[in-house]
Amino acid sequence: MELAVVGSSQFVTGFRLAGIKKIFEVNDSELEAAVKTVLEDREIGILVMHGDDLGKLPEVLSNTINDSVEPTVVALGGSGESSNLRDKIKQSVGVDLWK
Repeated sequence: MELAVVGSSQFVTGFRLAGIKKIFEVNDSELEAAVKTVLEDREIGILVMHGDDLGKLPEVLSNTINDSVEPTVVALGGSGESSNLRDKIKQSVGVDLWK
C-alpha cells in the first residue's frame, strides 16, 4: 500500500522531500478531481490532505471520504477536528487503540 498526498504546493513540499511518490499538487479547482483519482487507485492505502481542503470538497465526496476505510484519509493541520486520526484508526482497525 502506498501513501498519497493531495494539496497545495506549500502542503505537499515536505512530503515530496520525504520521498513520497504519489503527490498531487493542486489548486482549489483541481482538488475534487485529484481526490477522486486517489480514491479510485487501489494501490493507495492512506490519503493525506490538509484539513481545510476537506471542507472545500462537495458534500457527496466528503461523505465518501468519511466512510472510506481504504484509503484511509488523514487530515493534517487546519481547523478540522483533532480526533480525526483517532476516529479513522478506530474505523479501520475496529478498536480504539488509544484507550
